[in-house]
Amino acid sequence: MEQNILRLPAEQLFQKEIDALIAAERDPVPTGWRMSPKSVRTYICGGRAGGVEITPKYIGQERLVEIAIATLVTDRALLLIGEPGTAKSWLSEHLTAAINGDSTKVVQGTAGTTEEQIRYSWNYAMLIANGPSQEAMLKSPVFRAMETGTIARVEEISRCASEVQDALISLLSEKRISVPELGEEVAARKGFSVIATANTRDKGVNEMSAALKRRFNIVVLPAPATLEAEMEIVNTRVAQLSQGLDLNASLPPQETVEKVCTIFRELREGQTLDRTQKLKTTSGVLSTAEAISLLCNSMALAGSFGSGKVSDEDLAAGLQGAVIKEEDKDGVAWKEYLENVMKKRGLKWMGLYRACRDLTEDR
Repeated sequence: MEQNILRLPAEQLFQKEIDALIAAERDPVPTGWRMSPKSVRTYICGGRAGGVEITPKYIGQERLVEIAIATLVTDRALLLIGEPGTAKSWLSEHLTAAINGDSTKVVQGTAGTTEEQIRYSWNYAMLIANGPSQEAMLKSPVFRAMETGTIARVEEISRCASEVQDALISLLSEKRISVPELGEEVAARKGFSVIATANTRDKGVNEMSAALKRRFNIVVLPAPATLEAEMEIVNTRVAQLSQGLDLNASLPPQETVEKVCTIFRELREGQTLDRTQKLKTTSGVLSTAEAISLLCNSMALAGSFGSGKVSDEDLAAGLQGAVIKEEDKDGVAWKEYLENVMKKRGLKWMGLYRACRDLTEDR
């Protein structure tokens, strides 16, 4: 049955690694946790547990991972912020998978998220028929996390309206939920915490209050520092994603991954990697996550309509959609990049340049 599920939770996808770390545990385990903080770090950053190889889930500064884990040992909530595509949600999911074995207590922040999704709501048919009762109550993921002493996740908290954000303040301060309809309060068990994520591109949409920020320890996740680090992340995730999808294509070679990461980094930073030429930036983020998606889409094109190997034409089709989000601004920046940078990089880049140019001329 699991083979037909498009995306398994992290605790199921990496169950063998989690079980190995639990079996090999030698350090103190906090209340409500399944493994020690050191084992959680190994699960996130990679290593070995007994005879099992632990694959790295987050490739970046290990110290940031340690700060995040240490925060969850205390009674403070954790806020992961950064540019889109810097693995905030990915890290959040894997932290809860390792600590609790359950990463599914999630509130997805949107403009339509309500206070009830943070606290609780009611089955109104049962409420009208029998009045307030435990059976009629619909508990939010945060409520269930408090009851069980586990971790709840709140994704894109800055997308939520201010009154929804404010509902978290008392929960994080008092560590209890009041249910006046039943005349009771539910206190959080040891191990309860919240991991929230916030996108720096959404800053100002629904700015978090100072009161709410004080309830969190904030960890800023940066974009990959080097081209090599970004390529390692892309290679790892593309390989993982392709295993669960019927792409019918071979993994892109290192040269292809390097080209995509180079283009994204240069357009993102507004200059060539050697810092000798200024470039126009685009309206899109061109994040590492988008590079991973682009390469998977290119593999799907190659497997469905090509030879099974990612060609320059497959790559160009993905690049066109990733780079040009706003026709007027991004189209000009992309054409200038093709003529002033890619065209001048010699034979190694000529095939991709021609494929991208042909697509651009057809628009």
